[in-house]
Amino acid sequence: MAAPKTRVLVVDDHPMMRGGLIQLINLQIDLTCCGEAGTVAEAQAAVARLKPDLVLLDLRLKGGDGLELIKSLRSQISGLRILVLSQYDTPHYVERALRAGALGYVVKEQAAEEVLSAIRAVLAGEVYLTRALAARLLHTFVGTMPGTPRAGVELLTDRELHVLHLLGAGMSTREIAAELNLSFKTIETHRENIKRKLGLRGAAE
Repeated sequence: MAAPKTRVLVVDDHPMMRGGLIQLINLQIDLTCCGEAGTVAEAQAAVARLKPDLVLLDLRLKGGDGLELIKSLRSQISGLRILVLSQYDTPHYVERALRAGALGYVVKEQAAEEVLSAIRAVLAGEVYLTRALAARLLHTFVGTMPGTPRAGVELLTDRELHVLHLLGAGMSTREIAAELNLSFKTIETHRENIKRKLGLRGAAE
């Protein structure tokens, strides 16, 4: 009898991206896609219902924050393995995703073979980063060793970092509030905190 396949849940807000990942996974002799989700709420419900071995997760999702979702899923199922597949390639997101509980981080522009290698490494209990991401994260870590004052975006919380990225993408406060399922006033507060911590005079700056 064939060995049971490892079950992967694909979480991404772009249907075409999800479809491509599902096809890639189902072509493997050792992997199968057990389900898919496009929002934070769908991801939480799917994990509870399907109990996957691994979640392949995008950080930008409708209805919430990807970093907060990682923490929530890890508390929901303690041994759940999570691999981030994101468009964000900054060391700050990599570090925070790993700190939240992800075991790997791959940028979407990577080849399919890299994604599969990352999936299998994370399933084996290893921490997986591409060589480029690992090098950038190391440089960031060396620059923030104990005794080095924190500065710039390192002062921001995970939620503030996400709001800053969405502001940089040209989204309005109201649009960000809708995307993250938060109130307009809460996003306004995050904007003020970002400006204060980064020493900015306005949203455009």
